[in-house]
Parts: sequence; structure tokens; C-alpha cells
Amino acid sequence: MLTRLQPSRLWNFFAQICQIPHPSKQEAALRDWITDLAMTRDLAVSQDSKGNLLIRKPASAGMEQVQPVILQAHLDMVPQANADRAHDFSCDPIQPYIEGDWVRAKGTTLGADNGIGVAACLAVLTDPTVKHGPLEVLFTVDEEAGMGGAFALQPDWLEGKILINTDAEQDGDIYMGCAGGLEARLDFTLDFAALPEGYQTYRLQLGGLQGGHSGLDIHEERGNANQLLCRTLFRLQQHFPLKISALNGGTLRNAIPREACAVVALPPGQQAEFIASCHAAAELLRQEYQHTDPAIQLTCTPCPPVEQALTDTTQSNLLAGLTAIPNGVIRMSHAITGVVETSTNLGVIRTEEKQLSAVSFVRSLTDEGRAHLHSVFAAVAALSHAEAVFSGDYSGWAPDPDSAAMQIVQQQHQRLFGQQANIMVIHAGLECGLFKKTYPHLDMVSIGPTIKGAHSPDERVSVSSVERFWQLLTATLAAIPQQ
Repeated sequence: MLTRLQPSRLWNFFAQICQIPHPSKQEAALRDWITDLAMTRDLAVSQDSKGNLLIRKPASAGMEQVQPVILQAHLDMVPQANADRAHDFSCDPIQPYIEGDWVRAKGTTLGADNGIGVAACLAVLTDPTVKHGPLEVLFTVDEEAGMGGAFALQPDWLEGKILINTDAEQDGDIYMGCAGGLEARLDFTLDFAALPEGYQTYRLQLGGLQGGHSGLDIHEERGNANQLLCRTLFRLQQHFPLKISALNGGTLRNAIPREACAVVALPPGQQAEFIASCHAAAELLRQEYQHTDPAIQLTCTPCPPVEQALTDTTQSNLLAGLTAIPNGVIRMSHAITGVVETSTNLGVIRTEEKQLSAVSFVRSLTDEGRAHLHSVFAAVAALSHAEAVFSGDYSGWAPDPDSAAMQIVQQQHQRLFGQQANIMVIHAGLECGLFKKTYPHLDMVSIGPTIKGAHSPDERVSVSSVERFWQLLTATLAAIPQQ
């Protein structure tokens, strides 16, 4: 079905990629398939200890003296599925379908982020009509779950001088800067006590939210299921002697959570008033998020009884800490109009035996922005008797206004489409910042097609923008000057 789209070679590769499960940290099957493909073409292939893959292709005839270029894409995808769809990302293929100008997946993330970039790189490697100088194609692993591949990249492995990252998600934009990131996790130790006889148990489920990419969509101020459920529980405990037995929500730190749930217990005689209060809270949420999340729902349903719940002290500290965790846009950039400078996303809340972990992902264009939120999370942890654990801190990619690579891409965009591209800085984590740390000489740009709803089952990619992306990519490769 996808193979009837243009450019057919690129779409054919993407269709094959969809058949090979490749969530973060499970990219081996896709990497092996690409390795076999490259070796059948007699291309030089190497792999580092982390699992990053590097393929080298000689220059096209007559272009041997052109500056060497690195094309780059990440192999992993974000595994997100609707609650009503049973999908095992470790073994089930993605099921793409065409809807007008969009390609979507049935009930799951599509993996266009960054599968389209991977497919474009493979198309360049296998299409003899594409003109280019000495070429390296770098496929990294574990980008979505912490940029592990980029962190592990060793010096003296890459030889290229220009790097074209294919992970941008807006046709007509050229990215030349991105935010850095930091994972902030608060671990709460849980003490439980047996419930008295007669307590009634309910399941509070918050869902129907759009979710989305915690960098690209954070400025839209969509509802965060984790934050909203914690806020609701904090308010309900002011009026009812409820006791929490379990609390969970979200699946990934860098995806705005769409669903969260809690199991709570109340003493006899509270049922009618408690359910009425939950209905009132649901109506307030519908009013608050009618423009961004019109399908938001908060339901309260009886569920099988539980034997224990949190002690009063544990629950008080937990709800205070979770409610105080910052979420969303913290500061807009004053240097770049319309761009978020600093944000944070409460992506995951998970109860496991006697510990609850709340995982947030911080993004900032500045080191100070990340440092500030580091302090905020440490303070929340101290006040709520939790332990703060920080990991994966990395700097952003600072814009280079004198970038020759950016100028080449801009010139080709003007020539092909009759208009200038937008030069942008993205509030998302591209691997370019980490590449720059290991290879400070690299001149980098990031381009890509239009992808909407990344990191959610609403993910979709524009067919027409993929064709323009391919035209821009191949024209840029042909226009790279000699050394």
C-alpha cells in the first residue's frame, strides 16, 4: 500500500521498517536487517559497542573531492498504544494506513519519528541516481529513551565534516539548535497498613487526553494525566478520608501522559457523596481543557476490595510531593521569539511494591534552565521526604549563525520551492548537541518531513512533505562543495 507513494524507494523501505519491531533498546533486529542490506551492496559496515551502526558509501563518479557528509537517523521508536489496543511492540508489526495526505498507524505510534529518516538514509545508500560526495550514514540506538547511542559515540569514528540529521518534524523548517535534557525522578518509600472492615474500593481513571511529544507539543498546554489525577486526589483528600492503594500513569518520560489511574478506598457511608464529587471534578476538567483535550474523562467505578492502603503520613507526603512537581512550560525564550526555553513533563508515575517513582523529563535551551529545575526537584523531594535521582543530563545544541551547511540547505530550499525555509531552534532533544560535544568541528543541520502527534498513537506523517523532504535532502547532497 505505502509503496505506491512517492518517492517509492523511500516508502518501500519505511513499509519494511514497520514490519520489524524496534522500540527503544530493542533495535537489534532492525540493525541486523540494515547490516545485511548494506553488505549485499558491498558497502563498508561497522558497529560500536553500544550498537550504533555506521555505513560508508564511496562518492558518486566525479564527486570524490566533495566535502564528506554524514547522514544520521535513530533506529528506535516510541512504543505507545491506545488502551483498547493489545499491541506488543517487541514482536508485533506496526500497521500503517493512508488517510488523505497522511500516513497513520492502527491504534499505535507510527514510528515515522525517526523511521522516515532511516528510510531516507537507506534510499540514498541504494539509489544510484543520487549524487553525493564521500558519504557516511550513522544509525544510532536508544535515542528516545535517553540518547544512549549518542552519549556513547566515540571520537575518531566519524570522518565527515558536515552532518545532516533527519529527525526534524516540520516541512519548511531547518533546525540549527535544540534543547538539552535531564531526567528527574522522585522516589517515595511507601508504608502500607491493613484497611479496616467495610471499606469500599474505587478505581479513579483519568483518560481521553491527546498526549503528545513532551518537547514539540509542550507549548500547547495539553492536559497531563499524571498531574491532573494527582491534583484531583489532593483535593479529594481534603474532604474525604480516602486511602490510596495504588497510583500509576504514563509510560514514557518524554511523552505527555494520556492516562492515569488510582485505586482508593473509603469507609462506609461515603459512596454517594464521593462519586458526586468525582463527577464535579470531571466537569471542571472538561471546562478547563475543552479547547486542548475535549475528550478528557474522569471516571469513578467500584472495583474489587484491596487489603491495604498507604498510611496517613505516607499518603500526605506523597500527594503533597506529586502535586508540587512542576509540569509544562516554565519559561519562554527571550532570545528566540515563540520558542520555549525551559519545560518539564511528568511522564511516568509507577507503583512497585513499596516504592512509587515519579519520572519527569526536563528540557531547556540553557544550562541554567536545567540547573534551576534540578534545584526545584531537589527541593520538592526534601519537603515531601522523597529521594531525588537525576540522570542523563546533556547540553543543548547552540545555534551557529555562520553555518555553511545551513546556508546550502537554505539555498536549495529556495531553488526547489521558491521560498526561504524557516531557520529554527527546536524545543526537543536532537542528538546533534551530543555529537557536537564529541566532534566539535561538525557543521550540522536538521531537516525532515511534517510529523504530527509524535510519541502518541495520533502520530502521522504528511505524504506530500516526505516527497519535499526527499527532494531537499538529495539536492543538498548534490550541492555540497569541494573541500
